[in-house]
Amino acid sequence: MTAPVPSRPPAGGLSELAAANTATAEAIGRLLRDGADPARPIPGASWTIGEGAAHLALANLLMAELAAGAEHPVYGDGTPGGLAAANEETLAAYPERDPAVLAEVIEEQAHAFGRALAARPATDTVRTPMGPMDLAVLGSYLLTHQLGHGYDLARALGRPHMIDRQRVELCLPFLFLAMPRVLDPRTTAGLRAGFTVGLRGGSRFGVAIADRKVTVSQGPLAGADCTISCEPVTFLLLALGRRTPLQALARLQTLSWGRKPWLAPRFPSYFPAP
Repeated sequence: MTAPVPSRPPAGGLSELAAANTATAEAIGRLLRDGADPARPIPGASWTIGEGAAHLALANLLMAELAAGAEHPVYGDGTPGGLAAANEETLAAYPERDPAVLAEVIEEQAHAFGRALAARPATDTVRTPMGPMDLAVLGSYLLTHQLGHGYDLARALGRPHMIDRQRVELCLPFLFLAMPRVLDPRTTAGLRAGFTVGLRGGSRFGVAIADRKVTVSQGPLAGADCTISCEPVTFLLLALGRRTPLQALARLQTLSWGRKPWLAPRFPSYFPAP
């Protein structure tokens, strides 16, 4: 269950989301064209660079078609396991692994996505691998997906990643929608707790968990048991499972306080990344 968190487009409208997505795709394209070895493993993942790039190409194509109004068969079941299985199935059916070729597809489909956004109202709803969402949230979804896998590719290649404060803020509408859909019933069994989560210098939002259900609200949560302050890039990496709470704490990238500050390191485990 989720509270009615507005999924309004950012202050710059859907054009801001489109621009962030195309800029991210182009940054990924530069990584892939700069002598990337498709057989090099991605640290912490089961994919190679070629496989990770192919997955991004397929995902950008799917998102562009969804934004344009195309209907697609159900892709997985929205759970982390279901999406992982669907990813492997589609990847096996798409043999292209040349980084330069895949860079072109990633960029072309990000631009196609932007053109589709410009042609439709932000409130139009589409069906996605993570369930129904409007176009404003779909743009946030695509950006979140590109940043997560773009970070993986940059790390594998020893190059700077493309995540920054502005892009993290644009990911929030999708993360708000996704949190109830990925809530882990095992780690939240018997838990009743309220959190205020703040991005340093940016947005703050509330998360209340009770009876294996979550309510997400904009702004601080009154009477929160635990308040978490997090550096924005670290927040996204934690949300996407690319950094652990202990790593963030060791670098002083997160702080927590309140009646139950010990809940802060457990918070990412309540929402496993798909």
